[in-house]
Amino acid sequence: MNYQNPVQVRSGPAPTPWVGMVLFAGLPLLLLGVFGVIEGLVTVLRHDLYLTDANGLPVQVNLDLWGWTQLFLGAITALTGIGILYGQTWARVVGVVIAVLGALSNMLFLPVYPFWCTIMIALNVVAIYAITAHGRETRY
Repeated sequence: MNYQNPVQVRSGPAPTPWVGMVLFAGLPLLLLGVFGVIEGLVTVLRHDLYLTDANGLPVQVNLDLWGWTQLFLGAITALTGIGILYGQTWARVVGVVIAVLGALSNMLFLPVYPFWCTIMIALNVVAIYAITAHGRETRY
């Protein structure tokens, strides 16, 4: 019988310990995606949980539209986080774009959720650093 070796051989230099950081970037994006879905659901279903209303924001926005946008972007972010965990190049590119947009959008929403948005901004910055500094090392 002809048995094939199931072990995949990596071509090129061995990965550095920074691969763990890149894989860690996939987890915050996955978490950011899940949190974005939750935030979108809360925005659509429960306006009374906000510290301020739409008039207290720096930019006037329809909260229902914002909630659906957060829900949609959260789903895309979660899928991108999964792609990064699998070492996909497209996921690294999309992940950086989403993390930058996520950090900017959370800056606009700081008056509504000050503590939550600060955490989300920090997670986005960590994800951007890990993906851009050592993202190439996860490829097979």
